[in-house]
Parts: sequence; C-alpha cells; structure tokens
Amino acid sequence: MKNEYIILKEYIEQSKSTVAVTGAGISYLYGMRRLKQTQGRINAGRIFSASYVRKNPEKFYEIMRYSFLDATFIKGPSEVHKQLAELERNDKIRGIVTQNLDCLHTIAGSKNVIEFQGSFQDNVCTGCENRTFDYKVWDQGHMPLCEKCEAPLMPTTFFKESKLSEEISHKNMKQAIDLISIADLVIIIGTTGFRSNEYLSRFKDEARLIQINPSETQFDGLADLNIRANASEALDAVING
Repeated sequence: MKNEYIILKEYIEQSKSTVAVTGAGISYLYGMRRLKQTQGRINAGRIFSASYVRKNPEKFYEIMRYSFLDATFIKGPSEVHKQLAELERNDKIRGIVTQNLDCLHTIAGSKNVIEFQGSFQDNVCTGCENRTFDYKVWDQGHMPLCEKCEAPLMPTTFFKESKLSEEISHKNMKQAIDLISIADLVIIIGTTGFRSNEYLSRFKDEARLIQINPSETQFDGLADLNIRANASEALDAVING
C-alpha cells in the first residue's frame, strides 16, 4: 500500500467525525456530461428557468437526459459512490456534502447526503409549485409532469422565479456548513472548489483536510495531505488494504 494511502486510512480511523465533500469529477469520469457539451451549447442559466421549461418541456428533458439522466439511470453509481456509501455504513464517515445534482450518492446507498445545489430528488411544478421528492420521476423516458396540474417539473433550486429556490438553496448550504463545522476530518474528492468559501467557512482550525484529486486545485495549499490518484484506488486501500 502506498504511504499516502496508509496515512489516509490512519486519519479516518482516528477521526470521530469525517465528512466527504464531492464534486463533478466523480461523476464526469463515469459518463456524466457537462451542460456545455449538450447539442447547441445552450446556456445553463437560460434553460434552468421556469419559463424555458414551460415552453420547451421535452427539449429541457432531452438536455437533462443527455447531460445527466442517462449516466444516472443507465450507467449508475461509480465505484467511488459505492465506496463512500460503504464507509458510511461502517461508521467511517458521518455524511457527504456534494455539489452534484445526479442523486448517485443516494442511489449508491448513502443516507446522509447534503446536495447544496439541489438535485433531481427535489422537484417543483412550474405551474402550481407543488413539490415532488422523488428522483425516479425522471426515469420515465419523458418529461415528468405535476400530479396536480400536469405542468412540467424542474429541480426546485433552479426555479429562480420563485422565492422557494432561494429558501431551499439557503437551507441546503446551512446543512452543509453545519455538517462540516463538527468534522475533525474533511476529505475532498473530485472538486476544484465550487463555492468552497461558503461550505468551508466553518471548518475547524484543528480539523484535517485531505484532497484526493489527480489534478491541481485551489485546495493544494490548504490540505494536510494531497493524494494525486484515482479516488477509487485510494478508497479501496482504506476499505480493503
């Protein structure tokens, strides 16, 4: 086992409260696409609006399917998602803070998942604003519709025309900050630091920070340990090494 993997395992064993922070990197490696790769390179700020979804429901669904849903429902969770779920089951990590929308942590079996950008698990009707808490509504081969008024649904945090979006975003970020504030070990995987100034604002001075990422990021100078490796290899060493 590599020395840095031994250190990682020791840190996890010593920790009483470990939190994993994950980003798009753990999903893009396993089939997820960036929105800018969609046909026509449609601006994300434009398509994530209730007016666009109401006028172009099937187009919106196709963009979501191409960018996210095929990877979520056809390819499924990566080895990293499964390993993090196993670590949680074994009481090695307290929870996960993720910027990802794809619900792959939940599908893999993780229970305490804070999706600070929201996800396909929390949806709102673009007509009557009725909420639907079920990612499976996106696995029907067509745009999901509201059970009450049959208007199209969209992830709640992206419904910017409603105050609900801001309220949910604030609530999600508060949950992320509260979870990180009690951690004595934070493991950052597959993110270059999206909104990190918010979710690390309550990071304890005495807590350790570990980054697992093959590439350089803004966390390089902050981390107590930088592991330049594939996360699945590092986590496998922790679980089975």
